[in-house]
Order: sequence, then structure tokens, then C-alpha cells
Amino acid sequence: MNRCQRKILQLYQQGERNFQRANLRGLSFKGKDLSDADFSFADIRGTNFRGAILTRARFCGAKAGLQKRWVVILLVGVFVLLGISAYLNAFASVYILPMFDPRFNPRTVVNNQISGLVSLTVIIVFWITFLRSRIENSTLAAAVVASIAAAVAVAVAGLRIIAGAIAGPGAAAVAGTVAVAGAVAGAITVAGVVTVGRAVAIAIVATVAVTVVAARARAGSVALTIALFQTLLSSYVAYRAMKEDEKYSLIRSIAIAFAAIGGTSFRDANLTDADFTNATLKSTDFRGANITRTIWKNTIKLDRIRPGETYLKDAKVRELVKTGQGENINLNRLSYLQGINLQGANLTNASFIEANLNSANLQDANLSRAKLVGTFLDQTDLTGATLTGAFLEDWGITTTTKLDGIKCDYVYMRLPPDKRPDFLKLPPEESLDERVRRKPADEDKNFEEGEFAEFLKPLVNTLDLYHNQGVDPRIAAYSFEKLQKDHPEAGIKMRSMEVRGENNDKLLIRADTTPEANHSVLDKEYFDTYNKLKALSAEQLRAVLAEREKDIQWYKGVLSAAVNRPSVNIEKNSNQGDLIMSGSSGDQIHAQEIHGAVGNRGEITGLAGSGGEIKDSAKIAHTIHESQEQNLAQAAKEIQELLEQLDKTYPSDTMPGKIKIAEEVITQIDNNSTRAERIFNAIKVGGVAAFEQFLNHPASSFVIAALEDWQKSK
Repeated sequence: MNRCQRKILQLYQQGERNFQRANLRGLSFKGKDLSDADFSFADIRGTNFRGAILTRARFCGAKAGLQKRWVVILLVGVFVLLGISAYLNAFASVYILPMFDPRFNPRTVVNNQISGLVSLTVIIVFWITFLRSRIENSTLAAAVVASIAAAVAVAVAGLRIIAGAIAGPGAAAVAGTVAVAGAVAGAITVAGVVTVGRAVAIAIVATVAVTVVAARARAGSVALTIALFQTLLSSYVAYRAMKEDEKYSLIRSIAIAFAAIGGTSFRDANLTDADFTNATLKSTDFRGANITRTIWKNTIKLDRIRPGETYLKDAKVRELVKTGQGENINLNRLSYLQGINLQGANLTNASFIEANLNSANLQDANLSRAKLVGTFLDQTDLTGATLTGAFLEDWGITTTTKLDGIKCDYVYMRLPPDKRPDFLKLPPEESLDERVRRKPADEDKNFEEGEFAEFLKPLVNTLDLYHNQGVDPRIAAYSFEKLQKDHPEAGIKMRSMEVRGENNDKLLIRADTTPEANHSVLDKEYFDTYNKLKALSAEQLRAVLAEREKDIQWYKGVLSAAVNRPSVNIEKNSNQGDLIMSGSSGDQIHAQEIHGAVGNRGEITGLAGSGGEIKDSAKIAHTIHESQEQNLAQAAKEIQELLEQLDKTYPSDTMPGKIKIAEEVITQIDNNSTRAERIFNAIKVGGVAAFEQFLNHPASSFVIAALEDWQKSK
């Protein structure tokens, strides 16, 4: 172990944390625990911190990157590559010359011209593809062009054999041309990493070298022009790559990786809450590092690091964490922003729709008019942030989101149709609704001090159970009621239900819980139960549901209403403790408590379509239940009558006869559109299984199975 390295580790073990301005060049602290150490203004060029624990460490003003000897080594490597590329460039140019200068052996004039034409074609097609497409696509194109050129070379060879000539130059030209295209671009791009200025200088050197080689090879002005042209194009590619042109991102990544050999390494290190303010980070490796809440303010050469899959791989994000200026920035749906540090950043009118900001530091950030629609904010610190005018539709705050001291006059709970991106478009019937649902609703009022925190409380404490596919109300009711019984300490009470999705095929169930409840555990248990029941056969499911029919009856009715009437939302009023229902989209239905059976579970207040108010939850639920029973009974009666009629035509005491009766029932239902609609609606509310109690016929089970298939086909 290096003496300086050993001394630093010994001092750290003795409690020393101040290592400012220390010379740590080339030292290795691989896997060491250096939490809270202060390396401000230290020289850490070539230092190996791979796998080290550097939580809360300070590297303010530190200088990372390459040691001088590594700069020399890499420059030598660059010049070697340039020499090879210059030779190949001249080699290809010489084979193109016969196309324009037929002063060679007259017997081979035609063949030499064909070889030159093939080489020139490959070069032109390669560069056109290379400059117009992404490097990955142009590489494939180059391979295709090379294959075609090889085929042409074979054809030329055949011609030569017939003519008595010797084949060879065409194939050689193809190989040389393809090689030069890659070698020149690669070598000069690597030089571009050292600095763009050096790249231009090296390009000039390469041009001179090509000129000398071309002159000696009697390539003349044509060969020189081609060599110079390719060299300048390569310089242009290097320049665009270092300017972060997406087309040349692969070249840039390879070049930066080359230039980081021997540089400072933080690979796989834990840099949680570390501070790199004003640090120089050129040729530094951050692949696999934990950079949760790491500070990057005013860092130098942050665009020359190896970021791996961290959020620093995005040029916009790098600029944002460095400057803190993110006004109007669009970071929609970015899943890799977890743990980003934007403390004090200007994020006015920024868009974070469905972005992952879990564990991020947004302390004192200005999020005025920001779009936090569907944004993940678990364990995010919003202390002191400004949220006035922000759009908070479906934002993912949790009990671990820090919301202390938020400054907010008003917010909007819905993003209007004209501001929604394509992936968040509303169904046609909702797209005409321009309302943004301002809170407070009165345009002349703002939140008083402390009011916004009270407004957020019910949003934070709710357990959100989101069904992103079609939901079966019976299974959902069973799963929810079981979750309540299994976790009485969580105080689970249903708060609201909301149908979502373009086709109204998704359902969000929100429930109140105690502050201590672990929502992730509850969510997992609920969906484990739901998915297990969904996997059961129809008969097994009926048997399971029958055991808790009385317990889940109320839930089943309310969930069925929510699923079958998507324009109705149901939500508990946090102030009055009642449940409100409305048939107009966006209005709500509030009630006292929604948990358990109907007859003894609290009061419901309903707003009917006419605006009238109804009270007494037991009566309302009983009325709804009676209506559903009547619809089911009527539909079942029609099927029973069909069965009795079909008894006269088909035998009901044999298996084929029962199957035929079931098929005929479905046929006759389909042939009568009014009857079909009535039966289908009854099935949607009560389920196919509910028909069993009304049907009395030997073929009943076959009819039930046929109805299930018929329902799925609708």
C-alpha cells in the first residue's frame, strides 16, 4: 500500500475528515469507507475510488481526470491510429486513380477503371449514409455496400479471367476503402476527445501525410483530393460527435471511453449526497455509481465523463443539474431521474409527466406551473418548494414524501386537453372538457398559510389500488374485504373509485389508512389475492366467493356501479365524512364510511342526475340491490323460458343434447338484439354465476358456460 494512501486511511480511522487540497494522484481507495470525508480542491487525477463508500463526501473544486503520463500514452495511441488511417486513405486513393489516369498497361486499362469505380462508389455511398444516418445504421449500410462491392469485384474477376487478365485490384480496393472509412473517422474522433482543437491540428498533420504518400504513389491531384476530402469529413464527424450530435453518439461514447483509460474512477461507488460543486470531472468514470442526491453545481467538463446508465447520460439532464436552470424543460416519462438533486433549481413550467422523481431532492425548487402529472414522488424531498399553479393530476406523493413548508397559492388537479402529450390523450367524450379543477375552486381565493398541507393530507394517506386492465368487481370486492380483515391495524376504509383509460377499462380504488400503514405491502397482498382468484376456474371462483357473499355484497354493488357507469365517480368527502355520487364527469359521490355490508355501514348521500339529495345509505343500497336482483331475475326468466321451449326439440338427458340446447340458447339470444342487450347488462352487473340460482334445468351448467363465453366475445 502506498505510504500516502496508508496515511490517509489511518487518519480517517482516527476521526480525521479534512483532506482538502491533498495530492491523491494515482492512489487507490478501492472498496474503502470514506463517508463524510472532505476532498475539496484535492488533486484526484487517476485516483481509484471504485466501489468506495463516499456518502456525503465533498469534492468541491477537486480536479479529476488523467495524469500527465496517461495523456502522453493516449496521444501516442492516437497518432498511431492516425498513421494507419493515413496509409489506408492513400491506399484507397491510389486504386481510384486508374479511373481518371489510363497511363498504365493498356491491357489492364478497362479493369483498372472498373476497380477504381467500385472503390469510389463504396466511399461515396459510405459517407452519404454515414452523414445522413445514425452511426449504427451507417455501419450496417457500410457492410451492405461492402458486400455489394465484393460481388462486383467477383464479377470483374470473372471478366478478367475471360479476358486473360489477373484479378485482384478490385477486391483490394473494396477492402481498403471500407477500412479507411472506419479508421479515419475513428482515429480523428479519438483525437477530438483530447480536444476539438487538437483534432483539427491532427487532421492537418494527417492531410500532409496523405499528400506525401499520394505523391510518391503517383496518385496525382485526384488521389490527393479524395484523401483530403475524407480527412476533412472525418474531422467534421469528430467535431459533431463532441457536440453531442445523436447521429454520432456511438463514436462519442467510444472516444470518451478511450480518453478515460487511466482517469479517475468512481465506478460502483456510493456517492449518495456527495458534493462535486465546481469540480473538474473530465475523463472520469461514474458507471454503476449510486449518485442519489449528488450535487453537480457548476461542475467543469461534466460532458466528458463516462456516465453509464445514470441520469448523467442525458445531455439535458447534465446541463440541468450543473446550472439549475430548467425553465420550460421537458423531461416527460424519463425513468432514470430517480435520486436527482435539483435543490433550489428553477423549474418553472417544467414538464415531468410520468417521470420518476423518487428520492429526488427538490428542496426550495421553483415548480410554479410545473406539470407533475403522474409523477413518481416517493421519498422525494419537496421541503420549501414552490408549487403555485402546478398541475398535480395523479401525482404520486406518498407518506414518505417530504412536504414541509411548501409555498403554494393554488394548484390545478387536471391537465387540460390542449396541454396533454399524445401518450396522455383523453377519451373523446372527455377531451371537450377544458376544466383544470383549480384548488381552491374560487378564482379569487388562494390557500391560506397551512391550508395546502391540510389539502394534501388525504392524498398522502390514501392507498391507491390501480387496475391497469379490465377489472372483475366480484374479485375486487373479495380482495379488498379480505385485505381489511387481514390488516385491522391499518384502518383500511374505501375512499373513492375512479374509472380511467381511453376505453374506460382501468379502475383506481383509493382507501384511507393509518399513517403507519405500509402501502407497498398492502398493495402487494391485495393484488396477490386478486390475481390468484382470477386464475381460478369459473366453478372454483363461485365456490370461493359464495363463502363471503354477505361480506362483499356492498363492495360488489358499488364496484359494479363504478365499472358499468364510468361517468360516475365515487369519493369520500374528507370534511363532511359522507359519500357523493354524480352522473356528470368530474363530479363526485361522497359517503360516511365505505367498508363492510350495506345494512350497518354508515350513511350515504347521493346527488342524483336531477341534482336532488337522497340520504340513508341502507335504503339506497337496498334499492340498488333490489333493482339488480330484478334485472337478473327477469333475464334469467327469459333464459328459463327458452330452455323449456327447447326441451320439445332436443333431449335434455344426454350430453350432446345439453350442449345443443346451450348453443341454441345463445343463438336465440343473439338473434334478438333487445333481449341480448338486456341479458348482457344483467351479466355485467351481477355476473354469470348469479344466473345459477334462477335457472332450473338439466342443461343449466352448460348454459352458464356458454353465457360466459358469449359475454367474453362481446
